[in-house]
Amino acid sequence: MVKHVGKHNDKKVIILFREVPGEAHMCLVAYSDLLPRMMHDELMKAVESDIGQNAQEISDVLNRTYMSDGSILLHSLHRQGFIKKAPCNQVLVTPNAKSSVRLDELNGILNEMKNGEEAVKRLAEIDNSRGMTGKRRPADPKEVGVPPSSRGIPVEGTVSAEQYLGEVLSDADLAAQRATQAADMKRQAQVLLAEAARLETEAANLNPTTTKANGKTTKAKAIKKQTA
Repeated sequence: MVKHVGKHNDKKVIILFREVPGEAHMCLVAYSDLLPRMMHDELMKAVESDIGQNAQEISDVLNRTYMSDGSILLHSLHRQGFIKKAPCNQVLVTPNAKSSVRLDELNGILNEMKNGEEAVKRLAEIDNSRGMTGKRRPADPKEVGVPPSSRGIPVEGTVSAEQYLGEVLSDADLAAQRATQAADMKRQAQVLLAEAARLETEAANLNPTTTKANGKTTKAKAIKKQTA
């Protein structure tokens, strides 16, 4: 069983906060497929680690996880607009490929677990009936991704979803952000194409017997002239 992962609208998400204060029907997630490669890899490493799997909220772990550039992973997700709100009843928790449970149902069971053993038995029944192994890995005292030089830096412990609600970007904001990124990529592509054209011209000048036919470089014509 891998905790903190799920799907929303058929897109893979990491469930950062299972409930939003004052809005228990909502949660905060990050769409993993939309993340930059480095951030995605750091996030999945933290989620799949022993300390991540033993955490009730993965956000607490991400608040102590440093990326290779020295920034705190949870803060980077928030600052770059990757934290989004989603209805709990639309998020499917997917601990493995063969099982799933709605997040609002899971939240209800976890909340009831605080009040008695009956809810614990119900969660065990769900684990058994839906293919979950129910195994828990032992806690690892090491902090995920914290460089030795930064271990003395004080960081916050438990974090609240309220800290990340005020500046959560809307879909329109994210769309504008993606459009800007796409425009930058197009400009970079144009530079590369111009450089490729220059190199082709230099190649043709260095070897004038080389011609192009159907997009492929060939010396067929030059050889024919030499044998004529």
